[in-house]
Amino acid sequence: MALSVQIPKEYAYVVFDLVAYAFLNTWMGIQVGKARKKYNVPYPTLYATESENKEAKLFNCVQRGHQNSIEYMPVFFVALLVGGLQHPLISAGLGATYIISRFFYFKLYSTGNPENRLKPVGLSFLALWGLIICTASFGINLIIRGML
Repeated sequence: MALSVQIPKEYAYVVFDLVAYAFLNTWMGIQVGKARKKYNVPYPTLYATESENKEAKLFNCVQRGHQNSIEYMPVFFVALLVGGLQHPLISAGLGATYIISRFFYFKLYSTGNPENRLKPVGLSFLALWGLIICTASFGINLIIRGML
């Protein structure tokens, strides 16, 4: 038995979140590139070592801020896109919250004090878990409709 899913018109907001995150990720990547030049960390070195570079911690904070955001990107994208099928406005709002908190996470981490990243990270995890709940709700709804 096949189930059909109609995409609500509000899903456009979910798509805009996806585009916004793509811009944020690109911007973070550019910041890492600038930090490579500023702190003299050549490619393909992923992280600087303090024994070779006295400003390694400053570069590594910029790099880790971007890298951590990349690590969570697949879960964010899938939860945003799938959960948004049933809960487009809630998912779009949670997605926007996640994106804004990730921006501040990166900015504060990039200061060179890793503790600064802890201020906005809680909000990003709340938003991400909200998206995961929206996705679970969609899955449960599919199961219930499939049983009818």
